[in-house]
Amino acid sequence: MENGAVYGPTTEEDPGPARGARSGLAAYFSVGRLRLPGLAFKVLQLLFSLLAFICEEVVSQCTLCGGLYFFEFVSCSAFLLSLLILIVYCTPVYNQVDPDKVKQSDFYITLGTGCVFLLASIIFVSTHDRTEAEMAASVFGFLASIMFLCDVVIVFIWKRRESQARKPEATRPGGLTEPLNG
Repeated sequence: MENGAVYGPTTEEDPGPARGARSGLAAYFSVGRLRLPGLAFKVLQLLFSLLAFICEEVVSQCTLCGGLYFFEFVSCSAFLLSLLILIVYCTPVYNQVDPDKVKQSDFYITLGTGCVFLLASIIFVSTHDRTEAEMAASVFGFLASIMFLCDVVIVFIWKRRESQARKPEATRPGGLTEPLNG
């Protein structure tokens, strides 16, 4: 017998990206790593920080410009950071790094961004000239701040529940009927 008749091919040919259920650019994006509330918060953070930045850019003149410039920097930075976090969660980059470190970094970046965005919104409200564009920018700034901080609270609650579910119940060797001071 020839070797070809006894031994057949044992591996399949690589199907390539066009033969799968998702092809092209869509094969590289997946929103399945985020729970639905987390994904909603991330998208709303992105949207509100972008809208705050756009509304702030429409402002043509200001009396006290320090608050405006600080708000501009924070809203643009918040938009870029939330976009970066969403890209990491939804692309294969997530598989290249430790998922626990991604989640921890996301938590601290979101917490810091939410606090600084809230501060920038408060400063901007106290220094703006009450034009419609400034009012809209401040409203979107507060909404973005709320989304960032609510995301932090939700992640904190999930982490706490997961740690309590993993922690075994502590039992005493004497049993549960023994008095505590005995």
